[in-house]
Amino acid sequence: MIHSDAAVLGLLFVVLALIFQTASLKHPYWQKFYGIVPPLLLCYFVPGLLNTFGVISGEESKLYPVVSQYLLPACLVYFTLGMDFKAVMKLGPKALMVFLAGTLGVMVGGPVAVGLVKMINPEIVGGEGANAVWRGLATIAGSWIGGGANQTALKEVFQPSDRLFSQVIAVDVITAEIWMAILIYGAGFSARIDRAFKADVAALDELKNRLDSEQKASQRIFSLRDIVLIAAVGFGATGLSHLLADFIAPLIKANYPSLEKLSLTSTFFWIVSIVTLIGILLSFTPLRKLEFAGASKIGSLFLYLLVATIGMKMDLFAVAENPGLFLVGIIWMLVHVIITLGVAKLVKAPFFFTAVGSQANIGGAASAPVVAAAFHASLAPVGVLLSILGYALGTYCGYLTGLMMQWVAS
Repeated sequence: MIHSDAAVLGLLFVVLALIFQTASLKHPYWQKFYGIVPPLLLCYFVPGLLNTFGVISGEESKLYPVVSQYLLPACLVYFTLGMDFKAVMKLGPKALMVFLAGTLGVMVGGPVAVGLVKMINPEIVGGEGANAVWRGLATIAGSWIGGGANQTALKEVFQPSDRLFSQVIAVDVITAEIWMAILIYGAGFSARIDRAFKADVAALDELKNRLDSEQKASQRIFSLRDIVLIAAVGFGATGLSHLLADFIAPLIKANYPSLEKLSLTSTFFWIVSIVTLIGILLSFTPLRKLEFAGASKIGSLFLYLLVATIGMKMDLFAVAENPGLFLVGIIWMLVHVIITLGVAKLVKAPFFFTAVGSQANIGGAASAPVVAAAFHASLAPVGVLLSILGYALGTYCGYLTGLMMQWVAS
């Protein structure tokens, strides 16, 4: 119904405003409603419903590329800018261990899901040539370990048909976002889960308390100068990262094409990597004080808009074309969850590490900071850093997963 991106952008901001306004009301109904449904989930699902029922078109809209290319890098700068990385390093190796467990869960889960569904109905995971289902599922492995760049790389490697790729995209998005919704919802019960897992949360609690105390002591009313400086830092870093990425990625592709398997020829990989590095470096300078003028709040606004534009790409009815593939996605995700939670319990890692480590695999840099911010806004960089590692592993590990699924399917 609405084809103008200007109108769609305005609609998305109105949706966000209504969600945050109603969430702030003291009326018992809204208090009870948002006690069950977190506002962040609505920021995703309301645009998804608008897309599903044809009010807007996530496929036709150009908003997501703009937001992901320009606003996402800027918000990553704002989140990393105010982070105390010396304190983050004290969190220890558990975050990395849980993240790698999530990667292993995706690699194991794919072949297991294909094998189990093949026993139930071989036609679901059958097909020949470009319509061989395993070819499409291999692209999900790239997406769930790394991100969209890895998924695109594996699409070029395994060459699934356009029809098959459209179906697996629906499985990818719907399954991944349902799990993301569960993680965000679980953030509200993280203390209870940590007690059940007997997790050692001392270092994480110390970091959050330190950040909260520092925020309250240094918070100030921002001025126009602050806003201009914040914009200059965020978009200046974004511009520099694009400039360098546009030089580095083609250079590597021309001289070291074999590195494409590690996503090192992806421009977006370098944009995210460079902009995060800039944010880290700036966090050791006086510019870190911009956090107290509201840098992370502006970053949060960009992030919520990103969530809305991700949501508007979701078609809740698309999976009906091949519902059996959805079963593959559910089983696959369950294996990932079981392995990730199992390792987290084994090493007594906080639920924060489980949620962010899992989402750094499944959602990448676009959504891992969202999950991290659901625990504490200043912890978003942990998700960013793990996501960058996912980009490096995504194509290679996804390729191996695709080969294993091919073997199981045949």
